[in-house]
Order: sequence, then structure tokens, then C-alpha cells
Amino acid sequence: MLETNFLIIGSGAAGLTLAVKLAEKFPKKKITVVTKAHQSESNTKYAQGGVAAVFDLEEDSFQKHIEDTLIAGDGLCDKAVVEMVIKDGPKRLKELMEWGANFDTDADGELTLGMEGGHSEFRVIHHKDTTGNEIERALLERSNQLKNITILPHHFAIDLITEHHFSEREPEELSCYGAYVLDQISGSIFAIKADCTTLASGGMGQVYGHTTNPAVATGDGIAMAYRAKARIQNMEFIQFHPTALYDGKNGASFLISEAVRGFGAFLRNKKGERFMLNYDERGELASRDIVSRAIDSEMKKSGDECVYLDCTHLDIDDFKHHFPNIYETCLQRNINVANDWIPVVPASHYLCGGIVVDMDGKTSLKNLFACGECSCTGLHGANRLASNSLLEALVYSDRIFNYLCKHLPSRTTKAIPEWNDEGTVLLKSSETLQKKTEELQRLMRRFAGVVRNNKDLMEASVQLEILYFETEALYQKHKLNTVLSQLRNMVNVAHLIIQQSLKRKENRGGYFNEDYDKNT
Repeated sequence: MLETNFLIIGSGAAGLTLAVKLAEKFPKKKITVVTKAHQSESNTKYAQGGVAAVFDLEEDSFQKHIEDTLIAGDGLCDKAVVEMVIKDGPKRLKELMEWGANFDTDADGELTLGMEGGHSEFRVIHHKDTTGNEIERALLERSNQLKNITILPHHFAIDLITEHHFSEREPEELSCYGAYVLDQISGSIFAIKADCTTLASGGMGQVYGHTTNPAVATGDGIAMAYRAKARIQNMEFIQFHPTALYDGKNGASFLISEAVRGFGAFLRNKKGERFMLNYDERGELASRDIVSRAIDSEMKKSGDECVYLDCTHLDIDDFKHHFPNIYETCLQRNINVANDWIPVVPASHYLCGGIVVDMDGKTSLKNLFACGECSCTGLHGANRLASNSLLEALVYSDRIFNYLCKHLPSRTTKAIPEWNDEGTVLLKSSETLQKKTEELQRLMRRFAGVVRNNKDLMEASVQLEILYFETEALYQKHKLNTVLSQLRNMVNVAHLIIQQSLKRKENRGGYFNEDYDKNT
């Protein structure tokens, strides 16, 4: 067993920001960061668009950013949270810059501010089109300089440790004592005993297969919290990014940033018609849910597998300067942005719900915190405003840090039992797991995608129950590996999405059910 003061599960912006702050404040305490891939692999790394924050107080204001966020959230945002995050955001970004993160500036050294869908002013700061990668770089550099931070790459958190593992009667208030972790290199499973645990494990895009998220985004933190009986809500509100590159083979994967539409690109169907103005007067700059449903509608009407993003009328040198990564990736796939339209489809991009936390990042379990995409803070409501997610991650990691400074958790005297896999055998082939994962992803795309209805959701629930029992049988019989653990987590997350979708009796933000569409 490993003992630590602060256990952080996830190495993206939320987890590493918290780790750095705790390490600097408490140099004699141990901070352990568990991450299932390389330490740099996270949703943060792939964030292209940027971070929204009010820096130009002459043209912009906190109130405008607050109003834009509330409009996007469609009545379900927590206003106090929105105000707190937006007013605190610029301070957290300045702190990040002091730590070495670089953002685009003009000739006078002033931050270059971009415009994205749903924003009323230019307020999004970028590092070219690889903003998340730059933030991740700066945070990792700082983390690696601090001797009391231990990052454990290729370690997979399996389950949170609660009273359930002590065979005790369940108390009124459950507590978290750390987590069981799989060393993916050796295959051994051990306990990490912690005074305080923070889930910063990112999103769940792989539940849909077609996603802008990396392979690590399998909803692990949410599933662990759910099994530990933490409160989970708003799982029906999944943001589908309207414009993921469609390659005709592997579905959607590479993100074509929101900022490209902000830069002036047009959406066209196969006939060449610029269709967005038929759906919303803001055209291509409408919020993501509206753009995604418009594309979904166009594809269903035509039977086409994608629509197109037209950048051919834009200044190509300017485009290359702002979006070098997008330009090169398209070129590698034989798409010359100067002359060719980019084929795009909506893909699972961001989860607006998750593990319920208060304004200090506390979950419903004692000594368990959550921040970043796995959490449900009240900022996003029914739909996230573009580029508010990295802002939320930075602000909430700071909120958790400040809470822990005032309420330092005490050491637990409980003896943590070893992981028990007695009687289990090695799974001979991973082919079965791969087939079940693909089955789950097809089910979710078909029955719980951009546009849903109650009949499909009920069918999904029936099919998922069968998959759940099949997966649990594999879990009980075999020694755990990463693929089996991820499948188990994705089945749990899919269950939450479907059940909470069925409970939602109206269309709000990113949730759209045909049965509640007033136009049908």
C-alpha cells in the first residue's frame, strides 16, 4: 500500500493546477497524481479553442460574459457559480501565465482575443490552435520541478475506497479513503491511502466512439464516484461538437475548432447551400447545440454522411497563422483548405453534467473532491459556453486548494484492506472486450445521440442492461485489466446518460428529444 496526503486522479489542467498549488503550500506533504496514460495525455492537451476570460474591460465586461454563459446554459446554470467563475477567471489565467504558459499577443504585447460561438465579445485567449497543449506543457514543467509531487503514469484508478470496503454498516455520511489502483505495466493492484482524494479525470467521449476526446476519456472518475454512491446529475447534457473532421472510415476524431467558424468559415451541405441561416439568425456562430442539430437535420434530409466547412474564401496565410495544426492535419488527409471543403460531422465533445460539487469542489462524500469535466459545478447548466471549460478547471482547482488550506483533512487510522482478486483468472483474449466496447458505442450513437426520443432511450436501456450483466460477469471472473475496467466504467456512464435522459421531460440546451419538440 502507498500512503499520501493528497491523491489526485487525472493529470489535466484541473489536476495539475491543484497539485502545484498544494505542493508549494505544503512542501512537507506528499501529493500523488495518478494518470492512466503518459502524464501529458488528457483532454486538456487536445483543447484547441482557448480560454474565455474578460481582459478588455473597455469593450467587454464581466456582466456580458455572465449573460452569455447564462443564455448558453438555458436556465439551468447556478448564477452564483457563474458569477464567481467569471470574475475569478482572469486572476487564474494571469497566475498560469506567471507559471510560464504563453498565449498569443499582438505587436504591442497585448493578448489577442478571439470570438467563438455564443460569445457577444472578443474574449477568448489562445496559443495558436493548440491552447490546451501549451497549458499542459507549462503545468507539467512546474509539477516536475516540485519534489513533493509524485506523478504515476500508466496507473489506472479502479475504485474509490469507502466504508463499503471495510464490511462496516454504512454510515449516514460516506467518506473516501483513497483508491485502488492498477499498475498497467506490472498488472498488480494496490491501495493508495489518502487523507483527501480529488477526481480530475476528465470526460467520457469514448462512450460514443465518434468523439473529439482522446482514447483516455472513458468516464472513469464519474463511474467510480457513482459506484461509491456520490451524487451524479445532468448526464443527459452532452455537448456534441458540430465540426469534427470526418474521414469516411473511423468516424469523427480530429476537432475543427469553433474558432474556425468564428474566423469566418461557412457550413455548406453537399449541394453547396449555406444552410445555417435557415436554422438561426446567428448562422455559423449559433451555439453548438443548435449547429449540431442543424447538421444532424441536413444529414438526415439528404442521407449524406457529413456536411462541409468552407474556408476557401478566407485569407489562407491568415488561416495558416491562426490554425497551423488544423491546416497541416487536413493537408495530411489530402484536404487543401485553400481549395477544398472540409468534411465534418457532430461528435461527442463535452459533458456538462457529472459528479455534483459545491462551490468549494466538495462532493457528497467526505474527503472526496472533483474538478474539471468530470464534475458538475452549475457553471454550464444545460449547455457549456465555448471555452468556459478550461476556465472552470482553473478556478475550481483553486477553490479546492483554498478550502483545503482552511480545512486540512486529518490522517485516517483505518486499515485499508488489500485488493482481493482471489479465484479470478487471466482473460485470454481482449477481442471479446473490444467487441462489447464497439457494441456499446454503436448503441449510444444510435439511441442517445444528438437527437433522441423516448422509444429509442427505452430500447437503449433494455440493450444496455444485457451488456451490463455480461460485463459484470467478466469482471467477477477475470483479473482486471485496463480494457475491462474501461468497459465497466463506460457501461456505468451510459446507464447514467440514458436514465437521466428519460427523466428529462423537456428540451433544454444540449438535450434534444423529438417527443418534446414543439415544431413536430
